[in-house]
Amino acid sequence: MNPLHTLSPNIDDWGELGRACLDTLLMLGGALALTVAIGLPLGVLLYLTGRGQLRAMPKLYGVASLVVNVLRSVPFIILMIVLMPVTYVLVGTKLGVRGAIPPLVIGAAPFFARLVETALREVQQGVIEAAQAMGASTWQIVRHVLLPEARAGIAAGITVTAIALVGYTAMGGAIGSGGLGDLAYRYGYLSYKSDYMVVTVVLLVLLVLLVQLLQMLGDRIVARYKRQ
Repeated sequence: MNPLHTLSPNIDDWGELGRACLDTLLMLGGALALTVAIGLPLGVLLYLTGRGQLRAMPKLYGVASLVVNVLRSVPFIILMIVLMPVTYVLVGTKLGVRGAIPPLVIGAAPFFARLVETALREVQQGVIEAAQAMGASTWQIVRHVLLPEARAGIAAGITVTAIALVGYTAMGGAIGSGGLGDLAYRYGYLSYKSDYMVVTVVLLVLLVLLVQLLQMLGDRIVARYKRQ
């Protein structure tokens, strides 16, 4: 007798569970890459235009900050429903892995941008002033001073965002995004098959642990790089 069937008799198709796990990984990878690509420059913009910063623009900062705060405050499952027409225009579908990535990015990028802004604010002012005294431009200060000095904080922000995205992918399963959340909702909640719920929760926790291990590996590589 199959030991997996003995442990989880209500799970009929382990292949479907594997495909759902792969879909979750695809959603996480695609959404995280786009979130970093959008959230990093947005976080830099928030930092630069803040009061007393290198390119202080209070009005621009106020508008950008308002947009970020509004998007961060909307519950993800509601945001996903509201953005369905936009998602369809962007990727041609409202469902599945492709349909989940745009709302995932729109929901996570403002969150990551705030983390980037916070990390940049922690850079010592003396380092920035020294770069300015040497005639460095704003772009040079951002590229060669701010981002390298805030690297550890930004890396931690990526990890926190990735963990948040794992939760977002699970919530998206309730409205057809696929992945482990979809299985947990359809079989674990609607069909009362608790085996699916337990297994999907375990897999999601393992996914979070994988993200943490990747961060630890990245931290060690960065630390070793600094010593050289």
